[in-house]
Amino acid sequence: MEKKQCDLCAGTEFEQIGDRDRHGNSLESVICKACGLVAHGKIPTDEELAHYYATEYRKSYHGELTPSDRRVMRAWKNGERIFRQLQPHIEPDAGVFEVGAGIGCTVKVFELNGHQSTGIEPGEGFQDYSQQRLLTNVVRGDLFEQPRDHSRELVLLVHVIEHFNSPRRALEYIRGMMAENGLFYVECPNIAAPFARRSKMFHYAHIHNFTPSSLKMLAESCGFKLEVQFGSKEDPNLQMLFSCSDSTELNIDPDNFKQTMQVIEQATPVRYHLRPWYVSTRFSKVASYLREHLTAKQFVADVVQECQQFASDHEDEQPAELRAAA
Repeated sequence: MEKKQCDLCAGTEFEQIGDRDRHGNSLESVICKACGLVAHGKIPTDEELAHYYATEYRKSYHGELTPSDRRVMRAWKNGERIFRQLQPHIEPDAGVFEVGAGIGCTVKVFELNGHQSTGIEPGEGFQDYSQQRLLTNVVRGDLFEQPRDHSRELVLLVHVIEHFNSPRRALEYIRGMMAENGLFYVECPNIAAPFARRSKMFHYAHIHNFTPSSLKMLAESCGFKLEVQFGSKEDPNLQMLFSCSDSTELNIDPDNFKQTMQVIEQATPVRYHLRPWYVSTRFSKVASYLREHLTAKQFVADVVQECQQFASDHEDEQPAELRAAA
């Protein structure tokens, strides 16, 4: 049997840090003792993942195959946040390509703001919704089918990198797709952020779990250079913008293993709930959920109307399949 290798540093020494997922199902999670990357003990094959994401992921992870109004509203606001965050760093007419576009809200937000914006999404229900309701140029597709023609100006990988069985292979492939002055934005769960309990850290779909250091190490070794890290250490998600680089040197952070282990061992309800600003952040989240329940249906109706009006105003510029959907 072939010995497991770390996808970041090719290390072969691991420590088990979990044996169950967040639902109590059997799932071994390990940490590389050399670089501190957290991953499944057994990595799923390409075939297993293709089937899972095409038919099972949305139902098991989100509880729905077609997105609810609340989910669309949340995704749209998230897309607006990402656009505002990246706007100062990109050209006004930069082309945008999103890998794993989901509902397509982020793709559409960039399009409505003047960008030629496209994406791919393997999930059938979400991709259908994206194209038919929001009239996005999001097609069902696989990253490794995309041309590596050095043409992409901005590539988005929003809550996708943790789902690859080899993030290294994915980032190296994306680097070959990008223009030399292109930018690469990654957003994913931050395992170094506070967790209420260790048992909630792991999920079958999250094959790799990143800290700021491990994500930076991986990206830099795949030909990228960190330009901006948005947010704070408390944020549950990493948000990093990279530029393209000629260097692919791997520089291992010698402290990442120890620091990651410390965070994992400290994941207890007491520590989590005694954090500064815990009460205010929980109140804000509960209030936002209430607003979603009350306003999501009308919000989505307005978004769909805006997308249809935009398509009508730019009918001659739309691909044939989108004109048919409209």
